[in-house]
Amino acid sequence: MSDLSWPELLIGAGVVTALRYLLLAGAAWVLGYVWFRRKWFHRKIIQALPSSKQVRQEILHSLRTLLIFTGAALLTIAAARRGWTQLYWNVEEHSWGWWWASIGLAILLHDTWFYWTHRAMHHPRLFRHFHRTHHLSTNPTPWAAFAFSPGEAVVQAAIFPLAVTLMPMHPMAFRVFMLWQMVFNVIGHTGYEYNRNGFMRSPLRLILNTPTNHIMHHDKVRGNYGLYFNFWDRIMGTNHPDYERRFEEVTTRAPEPSAEGRPHPVRQPS
Repeated sequence: MSDLSWPELLIGAGVVTALRYLLLAGAAWVLGYVWFRRKWFHRKIIQALPSSKQVRQEILHSLRTLLIFTGAALLTIAAARRGWTQLYWNVEEHSWGWWWASIGLAILLHDTWFYWTHRAMHHPRLFRHFHRTHHLSTNPTPWAAFAFSPGEAVVQAAIFPLAVTLMPMHPMAFRVFMLWQMVFNVIGHTGYEYNRNGFMRSPLRLILNTPTNHIMHHDKVRGNYGLYFNFWDRIMGTNHPDYERRFEEVTTRAPEPSAEGRPHPVRQPS
């Protein structure tokens, strides 16, 4: 195990996670809402800009979530030091093949964990206490990716110790998995659809989720509970009935011939 002190571990885990999130969400915000907003607006799933109040809320809630994620990382390190996890430090213990396989298994585990906990948090008795904060973002931006209530942040952070307790995982493989989940989460909340129009006519539609899928969840507040993949929603019949039609509508919009003179998109009330 690392010989770093507890303060060094805490600061390191918190700073790295926060910097990654701020860089990823910040870059996505600048690209989608500043530099290329007019050029890309025909691919904006909800054809309006979010209110400044919503964006401020998303950033503040995300910062709180980052603190909770840091605490979860510290608890995972503490558990590993006591031998309660299957974290290992020498790649040769399990081979490079397992190193890569463990990332894929962690992604599958997280997708399953997310679907069922997410669906549970939509129960009327749980929604207000766990999930309502995330749904304050009715027209999400990249900053909504981690905009959770404290209770939901704890539920989402539980994947950290869960993954390394259930299977052997090298710390660097775990970091790759964490980077993957952060990138996918930010992309899914940008509010833009990036997939080509033919996606819904390909077999990939049965497996992978799209930004439209998750933005519809924020818009309709029901259905589309999955994260990375679409198979749990398809197996359980929880895809929103208008999902594929909405995807086609978004991806067949014609771009404006020129950004010059184009009216500003409607902004939701502050």
